[in-house]
Amino acid sequence: MNIKLLVSTIIVGAVMASCGSSKTVLPYFTDISTVKEGTLPVDNYLPKLQPDDELFISVTSNEPEVTAVYNLPVNNPATKNILGQYVSPSAQTYIVDSKGDINFPELGKLHVAGMDVEQLQADLTAKISQDVTDPLVRVELVNFNVNVAGEVARPGQVSVKRNRFTILDALSAAGDLTPYGERSNVLIIREENGERKYAHVNLNSSDLLTSPYYYVRQNDYIYVEPNNVRQSNSKYNQDNAFKLSVVSTVVSAASVIASLVIALTVK
Repeated sequence: MNIKLLVSTIIVGAVMASCGSSKTVLPYFTDISTVKEGTLPVDNYLPKLQPDDELFISVTSNEPEVTAVYNLPVNNPATKNILGQYVSPSAQTYIVDSKGDINFPELGKLHVAGMDVEQLQADLTAKISQDVTDPLVRVELVNFNVNVAGEVARPGQVSVKRNRFTILDALSAAGDLTPYGERSNVLIIREENGERKYAHVNLNSSDLLTSPYYYVRQNDYIYVEPNNVRQSNSKYNQDNAFKLSVVSTVVSAASVIASLVIALTVK
């Protein structure tokens, strides 16, 4: 009885130790969870344009015949918007080339890499204003996408519809982390200045809010790794599947051998 009690105690202790070592802290920002209120820094971050970006640019004004030269021609006539301005349907998308340039009607080659959309919009407005009164220039980043993979509810590509988009926004768009996602070690891979950089961020810490990886950039890859529980379960399932396969093979082989023995005995 003493031996049985000792063995049982050891098994229970091992299980509890295993559970304790694989525990994942589920809440975000645990370091400020008990603070009633506070202030965190906010910046005016906007993503910088880079090669292979696709830009939607339109130029409109009350003088459609003048602004027409800043848009590629189409057959449809201009129409008025809710402000009473003529809107040309000839707005086009432009691909930023490997040198960071776009070719813009009338203005020629423009270097846009390193600008954000507001800076480019202001620059185009200033240039076009030399010939057009009160031009309305609209610039949008079309291909702002990020990829979220790993332990989230809906892994896949997230299409971003606004300029300021955080890692929290991306994870929310992917359905948030599953209970098996390791919140303290989320990987972000980013292409920047011809290099592929990576960093690990901790969702349990408010330091994330001041991290250079808090705001995501176009084509960022976010990976939520599985915690120890998920990995242990996966290994357990794989081991069981392998054992089941081995047992099935042995049983099948034994059945074949038994059949042969029976057949030979009957003869």
